[in-house]
Amino acid sequence: MDHHYDGEENDYMQQEDDWDRDLLLDPAWEKQQRKTFTAWCNSHLRKAGTQIENIEEDFRDGLKLMLLLEVISGERLAKPERGKMRVHKISNVNKALDFIASKGVKLVSIGAEEIVDGNAKMTLGMIWTIILRFAIQDISVEETSAKEGLLLWCQRKTAPYKNVNIQNFHISWKDGLGFCALIHRHRPELIDYGKLRKDDPMTNLNTAFDVAEKYLDIPKMLDAEDIVGTARPDEKAIMTYVSSFYHAFSGAQKAETAANRICKVLAVNQENEQLMEDYEKLASDLLEWIRRTIPWLENRVPENTMQAMQQKLEDFRDYRRLHKPPKVQEKCQLEINFNTLQTKLRLSNRPAFMPSEGKMVSDIANAWGNLEGAEKGYEEWLLNEIRRLERLDHLAEKFRQKAAIHEAWTEGKEEMLQQRDYEIASLSEIKALLKKHEAFESDLAAHQDRVEQIAAIAQELNELDYYDSPSVNARCQRICDQWDALGALTQKRSEALQRTEKLLETIDQLYLEFAKRAAPFNNWMEGAMEDLQDTFIVHTIEEIQGLSTAHEQFKATLPEADKERQAILGIHNEITKIVQTYHVNMAGTNPYTTINPQEINTKWEKVRQLVPQRDQALIEEHARQQNNERLRRQFANQANVIGPWIQTKMEEIGRISIEMHGTLEDQLNHLRQYEKSIVNYKPKIDQLEGDHQLIQEALIFDNKHTNYTMEHIRVGWEQLLTTIARTINEIENQILTRDAKGISQDQLNEFRASFNHFDRDHSGKLGAEEFKACLISLGFDIANDSQGEAEFARIMSIVDPNRMGVVTFQAFIDFMSRETADTDTADQVMASFKVLAGDKNYILADELRRELPPDQAEYCIARMAPYKGPDAVPGALDYMSFSTALYGESDL
Repeated sequence: MDHHYDGEENDYMQQEDDWDRDLLLDPAWEKQQRKTFTAWCNSHLRKAGTQIENIEEDFRDGLKLMLLLEVISGERLAKPERGKMRVHKISNVNKALDFIASKGVKLVSIGAEEIVDGNAKMTLGMIWTIILRFAIQDISVEETSAKEGLLLWCQRKTAPYKNVNIQNFHISWKDGLGFCALIHRHRPELIDYGKLRKDDPMTNLNTAFDVAEKYLDIPKMLDAEDIVGTARPDEKAIMTYVSSFYHAFSGAQKAETAANRICKVLAVNQENEQLMEDYEKLASDLLEWIRRTIPWLENRVPENTMQAMQQKLEDFRDYRRLHKPPKVQEKCQLEINFNTLQTKLRLSNRPAFMPSEGKMVSDIANAWGNLEGAEKGYEEWLLNEIRRLERLDHLAEKFRQKAAIHEAWTEGKEEMLQQRDYEIASLSEIKALLKKHEAFESDLAAHQDRVEQIAAIAQELNELDYYDSPSVNARCQRICDQWDALGALTQKRSEALQRTEKLLETIDQLYLEFAKRAAPFNNWMEGAMEDLQDTFIVHTIEEIQGLSTAHEQFKATLPEADKERQAILGIHNEITKIVQTYHVNMAGTNPYTTINPQEINTKWEKVRQLVPQRDQALIEEHARQQNNERLRRQFANQANVIGPWIQTKMEEIGRISIEMHGTLEDQLNHLRQYEKSIVNYKPKIDQLEGDHQLIQEALIFDNKHTNYTMEHIRVGWEQLLTTIARTINEIENQILTRDAKGISQDQLNEFRASFNHFDRDHSGKLGAEEFKACLISLGFDIANDSQGEAEFARIMSIVDPNRMGVVTFQAFIDFMSRETADTDTADQVMASFKVLAGDKNYILADELRRELPPDQAEYCIARMAPYKGPDAVPGALDYMSFSTALYGESDL
């Protein structure tokens, strides 16, 4: 039974014709081929635990032939026939020939009967066909044929060696130096090439054959005597032997390539893991600082003194100037590191980084927002507390003054009202006592307003949570109780005097008139002294001008008051004249009042002294308010320039981020120049901070000359720094994407132009429909049917994983880069591990340590799960699950 099959690359029919001619030309070649082919077959059959001695005899039943094909192909053939009959043998050989033919090999005039009959020529031809197909055909160097590729490989490997010139597979190998050069090129420690001589081919050949067999596991397929003793060694024997060297050494090259690929993948993974650890630590530290700071800002326990509250305000200013700015930088750097890490993960085809729970960028932004909310409320609370304490100090001082005046007035009043002098007094004395009591009642009524004022001030102090409210309340209660007692005693004495009034008739009208006029005048003087000594709080020039106007109006009433004083003193002088003239017994003190002319004159003189002091206090306060107005205008002039400047810079940065002027490097340089100019503007911000501190120290709480507050400027400045840093980071990530994916500048410009065209509101983001239109403009085929909608939904899940409904330019660039570039895959890494493992489904720790650098070998060993397959051995590791885990397709 003859087989006629079509081949693929090699013309096996021509090779069979050459085979016939070779045997006819030199029968000695058959001996060389027999030995070489036998050794080649045994090098594979020994893996299955068997050998052959006579090539045509041992293959006659087809069993070892089928076993040989299974070993060298790694595939299972049809089940062989175990019978001893000829038909069984022919069936087995046909199965082997059918398998060879299935590999694209054309077999000419080789039939199963010739092999079963032990035809040496056909058997050797068949073995040569097998060698060509399974050992030589796959050899290709620079797209050459198998034979030419193997020859080119030999020429390149031996080119540096003297006396070696490989031009063919026969006479170029007779001196043995070619074999020695191949071994020395790959394993220089096995042969001392410098000691070899071209004129000693026997030594050279035997050295190469012995070393190859001992150290390279390549059996002896040739005899040195046959090669030296033949004018032209057999080409097929030489090719078969040389192909064994190619496969032995190319395996090492594949292992090195596979190891390099794994090293590259592991290096990227290790670097990304370090970036993840750095992000986690920085995020934890920042969140911890925010956690510690917010309770401090939320603490609303007030201090009792202005000095303590001023210290709190100073601590808050230190926080804004010294403690918060570094944390602002850390927050910005954290966002930049996160974006850079995500970009690297996308470029290396890794799953996106998901921080630990509570440490997402959005979590940090929320925590930062809580911090700023507490911060704003804290500053407002501090200022309100300072105003409250200022008001409290003023009220407390006013309370003490009025209480002291009242207590001085009430001193001795109870004892006076409890006297029973009317029981032994004469009629004139009784009348005097009655008139005196009426004057006292008038004085008592005049003091009612002061008592009510004292109670109202005490109530206000309680409502404002004055720290010394208990003592104020106790003093106020004593005054009120005493006032009630005075009222009761006054009523009781009045009733007693009225009962005896009928018994008494004489009264000195002049004393009574003096008392009636002196009492209100005395109250007016006391009120004037109280007003002139009263402290005042103003915040504007208009308020101090109002006080000055009221003071001038008060001074205008002094001449009329002096006339009243003269009139009152005239009454007293008239009384004195009458007493002296008529020798009245009642001369001395006025029975109707305790007020005397000396007291009136003393208080009047006190009023006159207090007037210029009040003038000076008003002048000084007016000067202070003028200085405050200057500070307001000074702050407003700077704030009205800095505020618009910050807004302008924000708009310019926004335009730069969406325009396409020059390359990405040009845009990056332009942004960095902007960043430099912005940083150089910082001294003006610091100068404004200094003016703001002067305003706060002067207790200025409003400024009508500007709508900008220091908080507005601070927030705008921080947003400006964050925006320029984030924009620079986006451009750097675009450069990183372009360089890593091999995208040209023209492509990036095309992507940017398409993005900007559909970004009609210049927000830097595209809605779903805008993004879909942009993709269609770039050539994506997205039909208006269910399949097109499904494809678009898949794309949106990539560019908008958080389902925000918008696509940023960076996400758009990442998607377009992924569509136009190639990256490593889990299958490629898995194939590389399989090379290192020698085609096993598992790998051992020793194999990893032998092929990989120590740190990366230990990295793999620590993370690979034990292999659980049926062919597992002790210590077997599962490199397949490890490879898929590297790319997020399973858990690592």
